[in-house]
Amino acid sequence: MPTRESFLRGPEDRIARMSDETQIAALLYRYARAVDTKDWELYRSVFTADAYIDYSSAGAAAGSRDEVVDWFAANLGALPWSMHYITNIEVLARGPRTATVRAMFYNPMQLPGVAGVSACGGYYHHELVRTTDGWRSRALREENVWFTGRPTDSPG
Repeated sequence: MPTRESFLRGPEDRIARMSDETQIAALLYRYARAVDTKDWELYRSVFTADAYIDYSSAGAAAGSRDEVVDWFAANLGALPWSMHYITNIEVLARGPRTATVRAMFYNPMQLPGVAGVSACGGYYHHELVRTTDGWRSRALREENVWFTGRPTDSPG
């Protein structure tokens, strides 16, 4: 027969899971806003100081948080605009202090020298840790699945 404690643990676990999922989604939305507004301090706030970030599947930087910020600051200024959409956020595993997260992204953008809108899409794979300031990413790997409208893309 279930005890009072085991009955209470169920709803509390669901509330904790829902709270974590809401906080994780907010972290990923903050990430998208940071990249699109080129706010590199906000971008840093998404990650732990020792985070490893890998955008190599899109032909971009891979390295420490600060190395990636330096690369972004030097290269993304040429983009007049970008607008990340992050959807289908899945918490694949969650412990008391860690979570593994996969989320889809769709990113239309304006690339210099390309007429029209370019876009790419794929998955973000995050390894998150719970800190005193909330959830932070200690590792991000972008899995770029498709990219259209690159300067090297041939028409049609």
